[in-house]
Amino acid sequence: MTSQTETFAPSAAQMEALARAALARIPEPFAAYLADVVLVIEEFADEQTLRDMGMEDPFELTGLYSGRPVGEKDGFMGELPQPDTIHLYRRPLLDEWVDTGVSLEALVTHVVVHEVGHHLGLSDDDMHALEDSVL
Repeated sequence: MTSQTETFAPSAAQMEALARAALARIPEPFAAYLADVVLVIEEFADEQTLRDMGMEDPFELTGLYSGRPVGEKDGFMGELPQPDTIHLYRRPLLDEWVDTGVSLEALVTHVVVHEVGHHLGLSDDDMHALEDSVL
C-alpha cells in the first residue's frame, strides 16, 4: 500500500497566521500604532474596491489599507471613521506566490508591511527599510 500526501493551498486562517506573525515583527515605534488596526483576509477585493482602484482584474490587487493614515487623524471632525483595516486578498497572493517562487511568508510580509506603511504615512523608501527590519 502506498501512502499519498495531499497538498492544499493555505487556507484563509493559515494566511492570517502568517500576516499576524508579520505584524508581530513590526518594531517600535511603529508597532504602537497598530493596536487598533483590523486584519481581514478575503478571497478577492470586491467589485467596488477594484473600480475605486481603477482595476479590472481581481488578481492585480493583493492587499489594501483602508482608513485614515496616522498623521491625518488629529483634529478630524465629522462622521465616525471606519476602523483602520488591512485587507489581504488570498487568491491573488496565492497566484503571485506560485508565479514568483517567493516564499508565501515573505510575500505576505511584504504586503503587510506595505499596507502598514500606508497606515503610517511612510514613503516607499521607508516602507522598504521597515520591510528589511521585519524579514
